[in-house]
Amino acid sequence: MARHTGQKPPIGPRVSMKHPQPALIDSPQAFQAKFGVSRETVEKLSIYADLLNRWQKTINLVAPSTLNQIWHRHFADSAQLFKGSASVAVSNYHWLDVGSGAGFPGLVLAILGAEKPQTRHTLIESDTRKAAFLRQVARETGVAVEIVSARIELPQNTAKVRDVDFVTARALAPLPRLLPLVAPYFRVTTIGLFLKGREVGDELLEAGRDWEFESQLLPSITSADGRIVRLTGLHKKIA
Repeated sequence: MARHTGQKPPIGPRVSMKHPQPALIDSPQAFQAKFGVSRETVEKLSIYADLLNRWQKTINLVAPSTLNQIWHRHFADSAQLFKGSASVAVSNYHWLDVGSGAGFPGLVLAILGAEKPQTRHTLIESDTRKAAFLRQVARETGVAVEIVSARIELPQNTAKVRDVDFVTARALAPLPRLLPLVAPYFRVTTIGLFLKGREVGDELLEAGRDWEFESQLLPSITSADGRIVRLTGLHKKIA
């Protein structure tokens, strides 16, 4: 695990980290085999996929080109934080997802978390239409999740959402802009799990100029260029 103090880059900018393209997880059966979830969980995700396709006709929830790869590009990409390569325990913890959008990764994690009732899940999404979609999915799948329709940085949110163990985000903002948004939710033991792409080295380097943290890059199971940033010890540098 690398400690970032701004004295040297965590990894060189634009270092090639490309791995062989992972196998496609293109069906409910492939997802169940990969993550070992129950039939009930797969059924909930199938309901989610159906709702996503229906709502996508009126609200731009995801890139249209990814609709035929929901299980791989969205469900598996999200689930790896909970079941796979993040290598963390998952029981008795509070998960916070910021900028949830169509629910990736936060709502997928909540559906998987239903197999472990001790977990809590909070999603923050400022777009009221997307928040309405998240609530519809939660209702139809019967998943217990708190959905906060407000901006991430509002003080009333940081005061309300407490005791967070894991903070997640995907495609919300580069790390230099993401860390100031999530820092108020971090406590000493909080772990950030952020899905990132090929520019992650540059993002870590730039973020390290203003923030101190320890980070570890974990491989993605859905993208050869993808990485999971596992981040701890986040605090602002003292000028």
